Amino acid sequence: MINVLISPAGTEIGREIWLSLRYEKTVKLFLAGSDYDNHARYNDEQYHILPNVNEDGWLEALQAFVLLYDIHFIFPAHDDALLAYAQHQSEISAKVVSSNTQCCEITRYKSRTYDKLRDIVPVPRCYKSAEEVENWPVFIKPDRGQGAQGALKVNDKATLEIQLRDNSDLLICEYLPGSEYTVDCFTRENHGVVFCQPRTRERIRAGISMASETIELPGILEMAQAISERLQLKGAWFFQVKLATNGTLTLLEVAPRIAGTMAVNRVRGVNFALLSLYEHQNMPVTIDALKPTNRISRALTNRFRCDLPFGHVYVDFDDTLIIHNKLCLPLVHFLYQCVNEGIPCYLISRHDGDLHEKLKHWRIESLFDEVIHLRQEEEKSRFIKHADAIFIDDSFRERHEVHCALGINTFDVSMLDLLLKE
Repeated sequence: MINVLISPAGTEIGREIWLSLRYEKTVKLFLAGSDYDNHARYNDEQYHILPNVNEDGWLEALQAFVLLYDIHFIFPAHDDALLAYAQHQSEISAKVVSSNTQCCEITRYKSRTYDKLRDIVPVPRCYKSAEEVENWPVFIKPDRGQGAQGALKVNDKATLEIQLRDNSDLLICEYLPGSEYTVDCFTRENHGVVFCQPRTRERIRAGISMASETIELPGILEMAQAISERLQLKGAWFFQVKLATNGTLTLLEVAPRIAGTMAVNRVRGVNFALLSLYEHQNMPVTIDALKPTNRISRALTNRFRCDLPFGHVYVDFDDTLIIHNKLCLPLVHFLYQCVNEGIPCYLISRHDGDLHEKLKHWRIESLFDEVIHLRQEEEKSRFIKHADAIFIDDSFRERHEVHCALGINTFDVSMLDLLLKE
């Protein structure tokens, strides 16, 4: 068993790493980050407070955490953390899962990335001032930035001068009007790029592709090989390209880390986080990805924290456990969650028929600690015997009767999100 820290865990990067490793039998995950409200705090894992790398004492706190929990590997889940952890690898007892320090330093700045790679791959033309610009519009972006923050298309000199006056760290680049792509890659030491998959970037929100589709791009593997060899990349990484006016694929950035939308390849069998752990343990890997074109659409996910303790669960059958002649999968998910936690579950129903045969038909006959089959005139509240129970039923009348009689919390299926853990 290896202990793996994800920090800061509350980013989209951290979430993809967590999703990639949470069921891996050889990995125990630790989630950490700053003390602010973020999605990682809603996972069914303890969230540990660690200062971010811009705060005093972050390194000492991180090293103390590593020693306390015997952490073997750290996945940086933000570009600033990636650079800081790499620069201080010698002072951190755990192995930082990334490429070499020089690579992390170069790729954190777009100007340094372009300077390092301009002789082997096409990069945007950059201008030092508004006076140098020959063709409008141009595109400006922070030299050290992420998530498309501060990036802007500028149509004229006056607007550009205003932008530069407010932020001297901006890069002035030629405007690339074509489609934009991300290329997910995996490099093995002494073997080069062993996986290279371009994908589209659609519905961009805060620099994140909310929709993406795997595609083929001629010449992209050669581009990936050249970048990987020059920067001495290791493990999972990605780069972004955009079509210039003349149709040339032009480099936008390189990042030696996991990307959130790498999920589109994870479900094809390319688990970048796990592969990176193998690579950093010098374990040989073989990648066999599913072949069909894959498409992903990402959306906000609801997760809840609620102080609602319960020790027993009572569930209705018709139109609750079985809806439209199908198992209600979220409810089945919740019931097996209760099995994992040792919480007894009871089926309580006035079903017109052989209830045990129906449970056998749906292959869930052993799921319940007790099956309570009522006559039509019997109230369910009379058969719920536990004060710490909750009751799940589609009928408002049934829920109201139970709540009024017993004072326990009641739910319908639409409320299950409150109870489900991730």
